[in-house]
Amino acid sequence: MIEVRELRKNYGETQALKGVSFSIRQGEVVGLLGPNGAGKTTAMKILVGYLLAASGSARVDGLEVAEHPLEVQARIGYLPENAPSYHDMLAQDYLGFMAQMRGLDASRARTRIGTVAEECAIVRVLTRPISQLSKGYRQRVGLAAALLHDPPILILDEPTTGLDPNQIVEVRDLIRRMGRTKTVILSTHILPEVEASCDRAVILIDGQKRADGALGDLTRSHVQVVTVQVDDSAAAGAALGNLPGVSRVEEEPDADGFTRFRLHLDGDAPIGEHAAELVRGHGWKLRELRRDDRSLEQVFHELTETTGARA
Repeated sequence: MIEVRELRKNYGETQALKGVSFSIRQGEVVGLLGPNGAGKTTAMKILVGYLLAASGSARVDGLEVAEHPLEVQARIGYLPENAPSYHDMLAQDYLGFMAQMRGLDASRARTRIGTVAEECAIVRVLTRPISQLSKGYRQRVGLAAALLHDPPILILDEPTTGLDPNQIVEVRDLIRRMGRTKTVILSTHILPEVEASCDRAVILIDGQKRADGALGDLTRSHVQVVTVQVDDSAAAGAALGNLPGVSRVEEEPDADGFTRFRLHLDGDAPIGEHAAELVRGHGWKLRELRRDDRSLEQVFHELTETTGARA
């Protein structure tokens, strides 16, 4: 549904995008992550036809964005970080106006306004002026407007800004439901939000793609944990440290006579079988052998630390 190839964009002498490429399949919910200034918003604005790239290509549903901007925009529901709206209008009148702008006839507009109002939980504020709504409700009115024409693609920039915890959960659920039938790009600084809503993440840092993959692949750790009897802890620590691929061993004694060893690996070698054979060969009692998973936050921190970037 979305194909980005070698996308570049400059603001004067500043390179916002430096040859970014990624693709998104139909039905994927993808988190677009990165620290401030990484190029996330620039990439989204190019995808929706708001900005032109300096070079490279962006295709949406098979259409080149720069060549067919109106056709592309008809296929996209876009929610900017600060959703624009006319504050002097009632929420329902604003949605009616947006439905007209999208070319919906009166009957279709009434049906879709009712549907998106339910989905975004704004039914009870439809008759209130937008100026009187909280930031969270304004954000949800903006989300409803993005969904009005039932687009196959959603591009959401910080969709939960200003929402309370209960509303955040509701929007998460909505995004997951939309992801069953739509392609969704979600940009947010709240990494647990991505873990709760997305199948995959693309991480941009300093205008370049630094990571792209399923969340499980990105967060898979290169650490395994083995617990053995404490009376052999010294021998076990030295022996485990000599296994192929082990760069460092951390030791954590337990109160019940066992010691937990954390094996830090240089790569993704299948260390588990070798560790189990070592323990059996020495006659130690094995209580635990497992791989630790890092959080997405840890992965993000490691990537930004590598380049000196900050969120």
